Amino acid sequence: MLARRFFLAAFAVLAVAACMTAPGAPETTAPAIEADTVIPLWPEGPPGGVSEGLQERIVHRDNPFGLTDRAAHDVTTPSLSIFYPATPDGSAILIIPGGGYRWVVIDKEGFEGARHFAGEGATVYVLRYRLPHQGWQAGPDAPLQDAQRAIRLIRARAAQDLIDPSRVMVAGFSAGGHLAGTLAMRFDNPAYTPVDATDALSARPDAAALVYPVATMTEPFAHPGSRLNMLGDRPAPEAIANWSLESMARADMPPVFLMHAADDVAVPVDNALMLHAALRKAGVPVALHVYEAGGHGFGLRGIDGTPLQSWPSLLREWGANKGIFPYVTLED
Repeated sequence: MLARRFFLAAFAVLAVAACMTAPGAPETTAPAIEADTVIPLWPEGPPGGVSEGLQERIVHRDNPFGLTDRAAHDVTTPSLSIFYPATPDGSAILIIPGGGYRWVVIDKEGFEGARHFAGEGATVYVLRYRLPHQGWQAGPDAPLQDAQRAIRLIRARAAQDLIDPSRVMVAGFSAGGHLAGTLAMRFDNPAYTPVDATDALSARPDAAALVYPVATMTEPFAHPGSRLNMLGDRPAPEAIANWSLESMARADMPPVFLMHAADDVAVPVDNALMLHAALRKAGVPVALHVYEAGGHGFGLRGIDGTPLQSWPSLLREWGANKGIFPYVTLED
């Protein structure tokens, strides 16, 4: 009966997430992007169950581009939204959007990038993950539980989705970059008790792209909102160190692509610089791209005609070098 109630609730949440238009939603000039399919991460609900009274909802936000801009608040049904390419090349990308660990951005750092990279041949999975401040039994480990489960589920679906399970990249944006980095560094940490055969698979991504990432939890460079929502208003020094990516770097983690804008005032570029230094010290292959301007949270929006428009191509070329994507040879 419990499982039946969960599936009914999960179906309702996923249906709302896919098609809900909130009263007063802003007018858009472009149709909303939707996934080809959406699947829940956990067969009988997330570890520890859902806190009483918690209800997932979708909030529409204004933006200057006339694009749909949604965010998932109070996530109760962690899920993967899947985008299939017309001609799959065997690669897979797990996109983890940002939101300061307060909500999960859907379009700007999720579905828009998924459509772009699926158009180049990758099968793309966008993660909607639980948030630490929601009162989950696992606390700050709750998002990591979802990220580990997501990688394992992607690999479990390899034959079905026509992907190579050894060519799975994780790409995280802002606070999603922190989660992607944590996954890349704590892939073998037993964040939850296995629930089925899928959990016997590796949670280690084969490459990690961290785009304007929240990296450190230390002052003065920590993003205050992400730290508050992850660790509370008075975190202990041990917790701050434990959840700072620069303190987690290890030689056996996957290679890393870092990208940031130097004028980012929300998440200072020092996050990427500190992490780059720590990864180099640990012997991790790492590429760093710092743009002079761009601010924070741009994703693919407003980058045409600016130096920022190169970042998806740089990531693609780096991923090809790491064996994730095939090299593309231009024909004469």
